Amino acid sequence: MSEMISLEEARALVLSHVRPLPVETVPVLGAVGRVAAADLASDIDIAPFAHSAMDGFAVRASELAEASPESPVELDVTAEVAAGDVFEGVIGAGQCVRIMTGAPLPTDADAVVKYEVVDAVSGDGKPGSRVAFRAPADVRANVREAGEEARAGEVVVGRGEVVGTAGVGFLASCGITEVPTYRRPRVAVIAIGSELVAPAEVPAPGKIRNSNSYALAACAQAAGAVPVVLPIVEDTHEALAAAVRDAAASYDFVVTSGGASNGDFDFIKPVVEELGQLLMTTVNMRPGKAQTFGLVDGTPVFGLPGNPAAAYVGFEMIVRPALRKMQGFSRFERPVVKARLSTDAKKRDPRRIFLRSTLSKDAAGDYVVAPAKNQSSGLFGPIQRSNCMAILPEGLESRTAGSVVECVLLDVSEEIVL
Repeated sequence: MSEMISLEEARALVLSHVRPLPVETVPVLGAVGRVAAADLASDIDIAPFAHSAMDGFAVRASELAEASPESPVELDVTAEVAAGDVFEGVIGAGQCVRIMTGAPLPTDADAVVKYEVVDAVSGDGKPGSRVAFRAPADVRANVREAGEEARAGEVVVGRGEVVGTAGVGFLASCGITEVPTYRRPRVAVIAIGSELVAPAEVPAPGKIRNSNSYALAACAQAAGAVPVVLPIVEDTHEALAAAVRDAAASYDFVVTSGGASNGDFDFIKPVVEELGQLLMTTVNMRPGKAQTFGLVDGTPVFGLPGNPAAAYVGFEMIVRPALRKMQGFSRFERPVVKARLSTDAKKRDPRRIFLRSTLSKDAAGDYVVAPAKNQSSGLFGPIQRSNCMAILPEGLESRTAGSVVECVLLDVSEEIVL
């Protein structure tokens, strides 16, 4: 195990030790945003019958072949068919049928002409009226065909496909009311630190509120997982070992914050090594250098730093991809765009640096990125006000205003292609 590894190596290492969770079946509405674990096929043709795409008149296109503004063709309206009804009569020569959107196309008709281009010669356009057509109609115009979207037995959502909001409607139209999908990982979130108190408690001297657990639980929830915030663990080897052992036995993934460095009261590394297999301790990035990863009884355990920004960046860059893989997703990296820096960015650390930043567009429509003025790893506020992280690559080369840098988008899903 190398003492320091790259972000790419760290992500690949963690991903290699997780796999999709077992499949569960959920109601179709509960499948939105989740990955289908099997091919899903329609039970009928969609649409099940040819129907009108708009309100208008069902006609035989051949009758209107010679229609023009100077010589309109007049037809008698003999019937009306609404959505949900079926017209079983005959459309004779010189006749048409008033039809509503979604109504089945009469057998004798092969086109629909919308109301707005038809003139009433007598009556109000309803049965018993006579109407005039001033232009020809194309065969099958304004007709949605039977089986246009899917045929009976055809796969409409494939295994591995993410079910979107429109997909829920599509599946419902195909008679699919339940969807097999990978179970969401249950994530234990543990804050380490004798100085921590609950958010509802007013801290006494020397104490601070436990904010990391809630931020990391929110990150896990945003990734599609089911987080559970466990009690704060004091800074002792014994207490942490007991908490990690119990969490690993009950949850699919364990995330801790604090105690990830090499201080006298930093115990996550020795605890993971004692209980299982220690696979990673540091990553060449800032914030978030100290990151512990290993397996305890086969359960992934990830120890993040105690500084809020360091914990957040580590989660976004490494833990989130793992949680997505456990849910069957195949894309693990947020979209990246290039933007020009609005200010100089000095670099005094050779690690890859993630600057909490705000991305916008200038008057020319080009991306501009403004790093937060305060980049302290102890702050959540700049992250709340950021929508991306500007990347300064490894090395000591600073960047001047106007330089182009890559930016990881924090509010855009991995499935989005930019």
